[in-house]
Amino acid sequence: MIKNKTVSSSHYEVEDDLIVPEASDHFVVTSYVKEIIERSLVYLNAGYPVHFAGPSGTGKTTLAFHLAAQWGRPVTLLQGNEEFVSSDLTGKDIGYRKSSLVDNYIHSVLKTEEQMNRMWVDNRLTTACRNGDTLIYDEFNRSRADTNNVLLSVLSEGILNLPGLRGAGEGYMDVHPDFRAIFTSNPEEYAGTHKTQDALMNRMITINVGLADRDTELQILHARSELDLKESAYIVDIVRELRGNDHETKHGLRAGIAIARILQIQGMKARYGDKLFHAICQDVLSMETAKIQHAGQSIFHKMVDDVIRKICPPVGSEAIKVSTKIKVVE
Repeated sequence: MIKNKTVSSSHYEVEDDLIVPEASDHFVVTSYVKEIIERSLVYLNAGYPVHFAGPSGTGKTTLAFHLAAQWGRPVTLLQGNEEFVSSDLTGKDIGYRKSSLVDNYIHSVLKTEEQMNRMWVDNRLTTACRNGDTLIYDEFNRSRADTNNVLLSVLSEGILNLPGLRGAGEGYMDVHPDFRAIFTSNPEEYAGTHKTQDALMNRMITINVGLADRDTELQILHARSELDLKESAYIVDIVRELRGNDHETKHGLRAGIAIARILQIQGMKARYGDKLFHAICQDVLSMETAKIQHAGQSIFHKMVDDVIRKICPPVGSEAIKVSTKIKVVE
């Protein structure tokens, strides 16, 4: 759930949206997930930031929010952005505030005093450090390395450097002892990502979130799509088969969930020979499979069709089984 909270700053009063995470009823905790969360809680408890690294679609962001829910502190969310500069994390001056004092105590004497005060607004990193929130910095390596340099002193010395306030004698802020950070990142070869400086990586504990085991993927897909468990298994196996070494694709669970949701809403089943089902799989999975070519031509349609034929029962197979069963009974 979301709650609005007024953040009291010695510089300015700002409204900030803090996420108070709660464990989702649809979050699937298998032994694979439980092990990751338990290790991560150990690291947070020891004061270390946790970094979930891995391919897109492996559930890193979901894990980050579930971990934050288990930790139990309000969350400040940051999304990595190529356009970010350090002030987008820490804060900035938004101008000056002018105040005047008119002293007219003596009728014949008019005294006026004017004072100019700088107006500073905290951004999300500063807010989290000030209040002791949990910072989730999602896909942090989409921000440039020089932007993220401000995190170095936060994670190692517990001090936030605020260059914009140096003129006011407040250029540094002690980080609240309850502050914790959870990072996620995609591999550096992904478009839009930047190489992260070693100094920052050395200040966090990285957990490589790879592709989950089949049972975990099945339970997650079933919970997220509400598709029948047997039908969900067909979708999981299709995605896993396409992920195999022979096909060189990188499909994560996200594609499988999309297919399963579509089938559930349409009341469809995963069947070989159902043209709409084949087309749905080809459309959802084409992001990676379309890159696979033979003699300069994309072969992804045939590849997907072959996998569906291998894994799914054909259209009408249920009717055949029922008819055969009835005949035997007669």
